[in-house]
Amino acid sequence: MQYLLYESPTVRNIVFLVGVLYLLRLMVWLLLSLWSGTKAFFLAGLFRVVDLKSYGWAVVTGASDGIGKEYAIQLAKHGVNVVLVARSVEKLRSVKKEILDLYNVAVRIVIADFSRTDIYDGISSQLSGTEIGILINNVGVTYDMPDYFLNVPEEKLWQLINVNMTSTVMMTKIVMPGMVEKKKGIVVNMSSAGALSPSPLMNVYSASKIFMDYFSSALHYEYSDKGIIVQSVLPSFVATKMTGITQPSFTAPSAQKYVHDALATIGVQNRTSGTLSHALQAIPALLLPESVALKATFGMLSDARKMMIARKQNKQ
Repeated sequence: MQYLLYESPTVRNIVFLVGVLYLLRLMVWLLLSLWSGTKAFFLAGLFRVVDLKSYGWAVVTGASDGIGKEYAIQLAKHGVNVVLVARSVEKLRSVKKEILDLYNVAVRIVIADFSRTDIYDGISSQLSGTEIGILINNVGVTYDMPDYFLNVPEEKLWQLINVNMTSTVMMTKIVMPGMVEKKKGIVVNMSSAGALSPSPLMNVYSASKIFMDYFSSALHYEYSDKGIIVQSVLPSFVATKMTGITQPSFTAPSAQKYVHDALATIGVQNRTSGTLSHALQAIPALLLPESVALKATFGMLSDARKMMIARKQNKQ
């Protein structure tokens, strides 16, 4: 029966047509991706689309280290006044001093522990009266090590949910009304390459990042006609304390290099890998079937888990 079905000219024509349509779709996707990447990573750096300084103050969460700190520094370099938000007073003071030593801008500090949910009235009151035009929702946490869901402590699960998701929703709720009123604003939400496919052994983390990505896309669609740019940023590995990578490379750039490139994509790509190397790294995840991506990710994270367990045992 199967042989007879395959021999049917009608069936062969349908299969051929489906194959042609799939290849055409793939070619269109590749061409559009190539053009988008060219604009974002080659042309945008030469012809910046938005004048960041014209938007007003910027609020950066998770501004004490890594990517968040670099967003604050490089926004200040563009003449933007910044509000630094994080939980470490000492680190924020250090970042504030570093910015003031380099650039002639105003810098304010807001202390907030985003693992808690009772902080937002206080943040709102401290930001009241400030003309905020840029919000960088950068604060985030990850697993202590890859692990099976039931092994992850409840406290860590709440931390992942509150820091990675609740913070973005509530900070956007606080800041966006002022942007809508003046019909101008930028919201940058830090997602992750982990949002490109599910990550077994880091399932809540990858789910929180796809939340950021979907939230950003839908929010941009709702408010783009009101002058608001909402961008989802999906970095792969960056050389920061959070990733544990100490030596920058092409595949894992420094936070300074990454943010420099990512800032140039604002107004060009509403969903961006941020830098060319990360865009190239994202291609397999976008093209591979989910079952293959799941297996590959599980294997990689399983190996990482075994190594981290072995290191802990050796220390003991």
